[in-house]
Amino acid sequence: MPRYAGPATFARLPRLDEVGSADVAVVGVPFDAGVSYRPGARFGGNAIREASRLLRPYNPAQDASPFALAQVADAGDIAANPFNINEAVETIEAAADDLLGTGARMMTLGGDHTIALPLLRSVAKKHGPVALLHFDAHLDTWDTYFGAEYTHGTPFRRAVEEGILDTSALSHVGIRGPLYGKQDLTDDEKLGFGIVTSADVYRRGADEIADQLRQRIGDRPLYISIDIDCLDPAHAPGTGTPEAGGMTSRELLEILRGLSSCHLVSADVVEVAPAYDHAEITAVAASHTAYELTTIMSRQIAAERAGK
Repeated sequence: MPRYAGPATFARLPRLDEVGSADVAVVGVPFDAGVSYRPGARFGGNAIREASRLLRPYNPAQDASPFALAQVADAGDIAANPFNINEAVETIEAAADDLLGTGARMMTLGGDHTIALPLLRSVAKKHGPVALLHFDAHLDTWDTYFGAEYTHGTPFRRAVEEGILDTSALSHVGIRGPLYGKQDLTDDEKLGFGIVTSADVYRRGADEIADQLRQRIGDRPLYISIDIDCLDPAHAPGTGTPEAGGMTSRELLEILRGLSSCHLVSADVVEVAPAYDHAEITAVAASHTAYELTTIMSRQIAAERAGK
């Protein structure tokens, strides 16, 4: 069948209900009630799936066939209340508990960045406090927006406060743009985060940055959360809060490939807003990002089964 035809599951993979169980479950969370600027990320998961039709089974950059090494399946979407953020957060956490309880790792397609908090809660129930690698233009460690504790700008402050992150291994990558004040950086540092700016990536290169991140993460269980706005608007125009001066899609993919030895337990790609996209630029970048993350997880699952 031509790649543009047939059901638009992620990478044309089988649905979870068709295979019964999966080692890696690709799941959408069509929720964007936590955004502070442009809405539309609720449509991101399906846009990523549509753009992923062109992904093929062999990943030469990692010399792996991820869908042969492990069972990867599309688990559909988690239905979250679009009118009640607190209820949505609880629903997402419960659904993630169910998926992780089957033994699967999760590759989540957002949705806005609010969803990272319930996903991290669920992962921490299984692995304890996890290392976090957060790719984003923004810190997402603000306290509240208009008195709201749960928004796409607050998930990682809440996660630190709840004790579900390993504060010795927290990093932002791709940070740039104006802030409300210097205190934002001071508060972020107190929470335990290290910052790699997009300018650092440009000046030092992807290999050196990946090496730095590997050393900080060590052998801890790792969660990677990727806001697609870590990329420059030239590479990801379809997002809610774009900032000039970001990374290229090539730099992001190369950094991720450099983390293939890390113990990646789950990941997300969020903030794709297709209404602002052009020629699927953003969705294509997001689909390839999810593909690299899925490949890392599949390789590790296969190695664990082989006893390596």
